[in-house]
Amino acid sequence: MQNKEIAVVTGANGFVGSHLVDLLLEKSYEVRCITRKSSNLKWLEGKEVEVHDCGLFDKEGLNKVLKDANYIFHVAGVVKSKTPEGYFKGNVETTRNLLDVSLNNLDSVKRFVVVSSQTVTGPSLDGKPVTEETECRPITTYGKSKLEEEKVALTYADKIPITICRAPAVYGERDTEIFIYFNTFNKGLTTTIGFNKKILSLIHVTDLVNGIYLAAKSEKAAGQTYFVSSENYYTWPEINSITSEVTEKKAIIIKVPHFLVYTIAAIAQFFAIFSKNAATLNIEKAKDITQQYWICDTSKAIKDFGYKQNIPAEEGIRRTIEWYKKMKWI
Repeated sequence: MQNKEIAVVTGANGFVGSHLVDLLLEKSYEVRCITRKSSNLKWLEGKEVEVHDCGLFDKEGLNKVLKDANYIFHVAGVVKSKTPEGYFKGNVETTRNLLDVSLNNLDSVKRFVVVSSQTVTGPSLDGKPVTEETECRPITTYGKSKLEEEKVALTYADKIPITICRAPAVYGERDTEIFIYFNTFNKGLTTTIGFNKKILSLIHVTDLVNGIYLAAKSEKAAGQTYFVSSENYYTWPEINSITSEVTEKKAIIIKVPHFLVYTIAAIAQFFAIFSKNAATLNIEKAKDITQQYWICDTSKAIKDFGYKQNIPAEEGIRRTIEWYKKMKWI
């Protein structure tokens, strides 16, 4: 019997990471998951995976996990931090550490995939979708840390076959961030940020992990960066309309001016000083959500490895809400 190929996933217990684990198991890989000792493992329970709770700073532990690994999917990252140092430690230093240890396994590693973010380019300033050629102008510390992560990864590209996949806003089963929108809508209320029409790329998690997998398997993708996103762009009225149809509810829409978003964010950030957790809405998040265009172009991924968006928003939102209901989240 032929030995299975080995795939390692960081952040495997999280939203995107756990869906990637499911896909890799479906494709018959031996899957090793890197988590922290404090990680909640509920999305990995009952699955045929090896869990290594060494985190991303224990080089000895990482050496064991990466031994003979063929594919390394680096999904883990810090999306909320009280300090800039927290973002750079969680997104840049972890990546550097993982790459350093990967150098010990050059004979086996076929691809190292870094899951990055559309925030590295910043929003589209002229209303045209950003591409891989767009100059990177991140507007938040998170975006700056992800850009630095990409730069660090590419310094290893002469030794390790690296591929970078940038994701836009991601939703789907197990998500807890965009979930807030669906939960509030289900209760009959939703907010619109500002008074101008905002357009965004929005991808269902199944499409994202499929794109990440295709990128990992493509010879052409080594040393390259890709946007793995929806081919369609969406406005909030369109998303509201689909959500209303799926939930069979109409929500009262409250338009929140940009200045009020910043005010609420500043208050939340202030009170987070007294909490151990960073605020979900802070000044930087306010910067993000008040931008008019967060759209990116997937043409390069389509051309190089046949990526396509299989799940339109209508189907994705229906699946997601049905899952939330089944889990009694809403």
